[in-house]
Amino acid sequence: MDAGTFFILFIMLFVAFLMLITGIFQMQSKKPVGFYAGEKGPDEIELTDVQAWNIKHGIMWVLYGIIILVTSLIGVSMIDSIWCTVPLIGGVTLPLPFMIWFHHRLIVRYRIKP
Repeated sequence: MDAGTFFILFIMLFVAFLMLITGIFQMQSKKPVGFYAGEKGPDEIELTDVQAWNIKHGIMWVLYGIIILVTSLIGVSMIDSIWCTVPLIGGVTLPLPFMIWFHHRLIVRYRIKP
């Protein structure tokens, strides 16, 4: 493995690790979590089940980390081909629309209706 390939793998594994840690912390949080780090989560009184909200958000981020991990390993294994960009880029970007959709589904399910 040359230095460039190692650097790509290191960065991708670091990003996957950050997503896994984010998910684990969200699952263990006692207060409602937000979708991403810059977003303030809803107030506890706005949700029907804070624990379920946090666990489902956390699982979403853990799965995202696993997808990044797996696609990174696949991409690095094909590093001599132009096709390596498909898993490397796709593993990071393709899950995002699903994650946004899933977050909005959780809002519909767990927010208390006014």
